[in-house]
Amino acid sequence: MPQIRCTSCYSVFPEDQFPYRCPACQGIYDYDGPPVYQGRTISHDFPGIWAYRSSFSLSISSPVITLGEGNTPFIWTEYQGTPIGLKLEFLNPTGSYKDRGTAVLTSYLLNRGYHRALEDSSGNAGASFAAYAARAGISARIYIPESASGPKRIQIERFGAELIRVPGPRSAASEAVLKEVERGGVYASHAYMPMGLMGIATIAYELIDNLCVSYKYDSADKSGDIQGLPGTIVAPVGHGGLLLGIIRGFTALKQAGVIEELPCYVGVQSASCAPVVAASRFGIEAMEKIEERETIAEGVRVRKPVRVEALLKETEPQKRDFLQISDEKTIIAHQELARRGIQVEPTSALVWAALDQIIGRFPEPIVLILTGSGLKYQPGV
Repeated sequence: MPQIRCTSCYSVFPEDQFPYRCPACQGIYDYDGPPVYQGRTISHDFPGIWAYRSSFSLSISSPVITLGEGNTPFIWTEYQGTPIGLKLEFLNPTGSYKDRGTAVLTSYLLNRGYHRALEDSSGNAGASFAAYAARAGISARIYIPESASGPKRIQIERFGAELIRVPGPRSAASEAVLKEVERGGVYASHAYMPMGLMGIATIAYELIDNLCVSYKYDSADKSGDIQGLPGTIVAPVGHGGLLLGIIRGFTALKQAGVIEELPCYVGVQSASCAPVVAASRFGIEAMEKIEERETIAEGVRVRKPVRVEALLKETEPQKRDFLQISDEKTIIAHQELARRGIQVEPTSALVWAALDQIIGRFPEPIVLILTGSGLKYQPGV
């Protein structure tokens, strides 16, 4: 099984601490390899993502903290005559794909005996951690930007977490939580702690189940069978954990001999804050010039993404792209999805808005990852 190591000095994650960065060199922690996919080999008795527990690099004695995350619906629609697959991650327990990673991270925390932890978030990760912390009996304190969506704030408070609202941009919440970490707090960061990537990888495993069965696709002007493996995966990118987890899930499937070819990957950011787009086109140093401007896609408003180097390293340039979308186009896409019966928050709509730049350039079938529930988005609240 892969181990968690510092990506700079390669030291192993300590057994008796829970640092968010390497104490020796301040490097970022990550796994030293993709998950080891063994299928649904030992965990038929557990729901959702826990059917793949053997791939999580958790000890057999680790608790299973679950609210039923995973096994999200997969449906087909079409865009300008092209069939488009939709993975409805906004139907996870707290309304976000974040639940997949939070379940694994919370189980890891509890297994190590931690009962108090900190997190910072634009909203979804905070709501997710608040729920799973409540489930696990962990006391949570969560820092969010003052501008975070009202329904997300309400979620966090209802789950019993202590909510700290921080004035200023999203980055201010991150700075505030780090001051608390310096005073000894345990930082259960969805961005820095890599444990959640193992849970997110289960999206790839499920997509194989979704797509290896033949689906009947019907529309007003086209009917046919769609089957096989995904040609292109499209996901929003903030810190990069969602897309990276999916990439590693497919890598694990290939190494296990389940699939022969990897899909292409497209990450989508807001034009108001697109550091990964800049890094992919002009190099990592180009991120320093990126500003953190206001955007309706608050879930990807991240100026210094933690997983950008891994994203670029673990994808082939000819089989990936990173795109930026204006708020104007995001709003239109948000409305178009709603008219198809899909109620997501604007961050999720980025992937629909990107279709004009994807169709014809990347292989089909194209699968969009819809990340957060529209029930969490109430303008002006």
